[in-house]
Amino acid sequence: QLQAFGGGLVQAGGSLRLSCAASGRTFSWYLIGWFRQAPGKEREFVAGINWSTGYTKYANYVQGRFTISRDNFKNTAYLQMNSLKPEDTAVYYCAARATTQTLVSTNGYDNWGQGTQVTVSS
Repeated sequence: QLQAFGGGLVQAGGSLRLSCAASGRTFSWYLIGWFRQAPGKEREFVAGINWSTGYTKYANYVQGRFTISRDNFKNTAYLQMNSLKPEDTAVYYCAARATTQTLVSTNGYDNWGQGTQVTVSS
């Protein structure tokens, strides 16, 4: 079971770090993805990491501002969000999917945690 936390209210230009922890399993041979959904919009991919290889992938709209990482010891993935913009406001979800590949996919995630709200004020 995945659990995402760390959201909150922040001013534009500020930072937040989201965490995604797993209970009952390790993330070896899994992809961990962060997605977000703003009101009235479809859910979209934000960033992903291949737990085994460390390869990462980012959506264009967060490239250079967000960083995804993992802590093997804590079995937790993180999303460091810097230079936040009002358009980053959304509910953020972490998700996992099994993989045998070395890279990161943006779809096919089948294990979802509950979301955490991120609100960026202008």
